[in-house]
Amino acid sequence: MTSPKSVSKTASERVADILSLEADAIRRAAERLSTAQVEAAVELVVRCIGKVVVTGVGKSGVIAEKIAQTLASTGTMAVFLHPTDAMHGGLGVIGSDDVVIALSNSGETDEILALMPSLANRKVEIIAIIGNPDSSLGRRADVVLDASVDKEACPLNLAPTASTTVALAIGDAIAMAVMEEKGLTDADFAANHPAGRLGKRLTLTVRELMHESPNVAATAHWLEVVKEISKNALGAVNVVDGESKLLGIVTDGDLRRTIERTSPNELSSVNAASMMTASPVAAMPTMLAYDALRLMEERESQISVLPVVDDENRCVGLLRLHDIVRSGL
Repeated sequence: MTSPKSVSKTASERVADILSLEADAIRRAAERLSTAQVEAAVELVVRCIGKVVVTGVGKSGVIAEKIAQTLASTGTMAVFLHPTDAMHGGLGVIGSDDVVIALSNSGETDEILALMPSLANRKVEIIAIIGNPDSSLGRRADVVLDASVDKEACPLNLAPTASTTVALAIGDAIAMAVMEEKGLTDADFAANHPAGRLGKRLTLTVRELMHESPNVAATAHWLEVVKEISKNALGAVNVVDGESKLLGIVTDGDLRRTIERTSPNELSSVNAASMMTASPVAAMPTMLAYDALRLMEERESQISVLPVVDDENRCVGLLRLHDIVRSGL
């Protein structure tokens, strides 16, 4: 009697298994790492007065380049140098004040080992992230971070998968520990990320997006309010007193709802004060645009415009949700 054919796993089940395998590999790496070696690695990077040069070949080279970028973006001067390029003139970027982080799963990568005599001549300290601490690279490094794995996530146990994941995780962890040791602030981080959504969230202010304040007096007739809204095409006007201090705001919606509920023979008495939302939520010019966005959205009833006021509650602008979204925030 033949045994029933086993049911193969679905693609999603295989992906879940691989993710679990790699997560377990990172967990075991955390348990395996030497506390003394980790402390030494972080100290080397923190007290480095030159730059951190990260190097590796193949898949390890890709991981090395990412680690270098993470270090550079979090307050540590770092560059990636391919070991082959190094042997053909690229060594000129490495000085005696630098620290080298070398990645190699085997610890026997020819191109990496070929660099060792030149690095020794420059008296450069070396941190090795390797899968075999008892290797040629491990014996020559000043600090060894054990990135070994029990098996790769590859079904054939050949393609670098779990090993590169662990190496990347260790590099990220070192970078974050160094960042914390250096006391990097939001402002420091933003200085290295001026473009893109991340940088804008940390740097873009209301002042840079707001429009000149469209103001009307509380006594302004509703037709005057309509004209002011149409002239500025911002969807709202600020209602102010004689000193330009904010009293309220009239939006297109406020105007429409007031007209709908007012009989024609009473329209002549409608003014800005009777239509406005009194004491509305407001922003200040120095507020981050991202905080203003949250002010608009994180409420029971979302709003699409914000009056902008100075320290004395004088209207200086109007900010639209549309402007924040268009900025790419």
